[in-house]
Amino acid sequence: MELILAVVSGLLFAASFYLLLRRNLLRFVIGIIILGNAVNLLIFTMGRLTREVPPVIPYGQKTIEGAYANPLPQALILTAIVISFGLLAFTLVLIYRNYTVSETVDADNLMASEPKRDVDLQTEDKRLPA
Repeated sequence: MELILAVVSGLLFAASFYLLLRRNLLRFVIGIIILGNAVNLLIFTMGRLTREVPPVIPYGQKTIEGAYANPLPQALILTAIVISFGLLAFTLVLIYRNYTVSETVDADNLMASEPKRDVDLQTEDKRLPA
């Protein structure tokens, strides 16, 4: 079972990296979502899948006897879910703001921070009165 989850996690990482390298910003957001899920699955797999008893100390004892489920991966997954949701919300706000300014989601058409080309400068010089 752990081998299957490791392979699925690897496939999710590969798909997310593929989408993160695309030029469309919406595909970038989908890549971030898949990356967050891949990280959660990786943390879950690293915690080993066990069906043991929960880590509750019985009344009158000071330690747990026998095998028990590790609560640390569960806490890490909850933290990773919150972080990935915050990153997703921040990315969506940035893309929405970018779309309202430039009216495109294609990364190649975004030129707000780039200098103007020579062709654009020549046409602007012709429009100016002498």
